[in-house]
Amino acid sequence: MRELTQQSLQKAKELEKKLGKELDEGKHFLKEFKKFATRGNVIDLAVGVIIGTAFGKIVTSLVGDVIMPALSIIVGKVDLKKLYIALDHTKTYASLEAAEAAKAPVLAYGRFLQSVVDFVIVAFIIFVAIRQINRFSKPQGPPPTPETKECPECFSVIPLKAKRCAHCTQPVT
Repeated sequence: MRELTQQSLQKAKELEKKLGKELDEGKHFLKEFKKFATRGNVIDLAVGVIIGTAFGKIVTSLVGDVIMPALSIIVGKVDLKKLYIALDHTKTYASLEAAEAAKAPVLAYGRFLQSVVDFVIVAFIIFVAIRQINRFSKPQGPPPTPETKECPECFSVIPLKAKRCAHCTQPVT
């Protein structure tokens, strides 16, 4: 009986040691994650994703609510999303919705065309927006002209107009 108690105590101590190591590793892991999450790059990326999502909603609304209706008036009130081809030639359907309700195989190429048009419009709007942002940002000028040069003999830094090195008195061209 005493032997069983000793073995149980030994196993309990080993388990406590193992759990202590794992707990320390978990604390280290959490500290490392906190350090990673609070670095500037991660926060900048998170802000960029949030702003990008909001900007994406604005652009999507502009495309869906302003540009596409105007475009459909210009090209003759055609809703690209409703264009399809029924792949079972035995029946004809009044609309894409009717064909889908009947579980008929359809090639909804209009949805694809609508996605392509949406993409082109969104890409163009983003291009115009970024172009305007770049136009308003401060232009980068040429790099500043150097005011010093290096002595070819002693490699000291000397003024650009110097005729002789102040350190080794070597003539400089």
